[in-house]
Amino acid sequence: MSKVFPSAANALEGVLHDGMTIAAGGFGLCGIPELLINAILEAGTKDLTIASNNCGVDDFGLGILLKTKQIKKMISSYVGENAEFMRQYLSGEMELEFNPQGTLAERMRAGGAGIAGFYTKTGVGTVVAEGKEHKTFHGETYVLETGIVADLAIVKAWKADTTGNLVFRKTARNFNPPAATCGKICVTEVEEIVPAGSLDPDQIHLPGIYVHRLIQGEHEKRIEQRTTRVAA
Repeated sequence: MSKVFPSAANALEGVLHDGMTIAAGGFGLCGIPELLINAILEAGTKDLTIASNNCGVDDFGLGILLKTKQIKKMISSYVGENAEFMRQYLSGEMELEFNPQGTLAERMRAGGAGIAGFYTKTGVGTVVAEGKEHKTFHGETYVLETGIVADLAIVKAWKADTTGNLVFRKTARNFNPPAATCGKICVTEVEEIVPAGSLDPDQIHLPGIYVHRLIQGEHEKRIEQRTTRVAA
């Protein structure tokens, strides 16, 4: 059966349901699965728990799902650049589970590797560790974090072959590989799909065994901030 689908809506058909957990790749607006996010918006799927580094900006990326109140809970590292994210969190309209960035990446990787949990020193003594099991190793205190297994992973890659082998473009790799591995179903959007066997095996960043469905499309590629320099 072909993994290539004609559109984001087609690729998500039969996969989405209210109350599901989604792992989303990307870092800010870099390497985000924008076409799949738009398809989720159009589908109206609600009460979502989304594990992602942050929630985009107010009018782009995951931020558009905040506006329509489709997100119930975020598992994130960062709430900056998104006023609506901050507003919903402070008003109690949305639940937020803070994770240090490295911990979040490792929770996704662990879930994809079949590891139920792991101990880390990161976050010990902070609100991140409240209510979690602590254990001492070699005189140091560690906190137990659980692996994330999502109902669906949505990720963005630069190039794929028809079997789902993925190549990411520089920093756009970010959270995409661990997010892809922790989804029971992984749907990937790419800029280019090439025939099987076209990719150099040494250049493949994620093997196709993790990818269930593929789409190709045009991407806006926004940036979060623009800096200017005034001449002296």
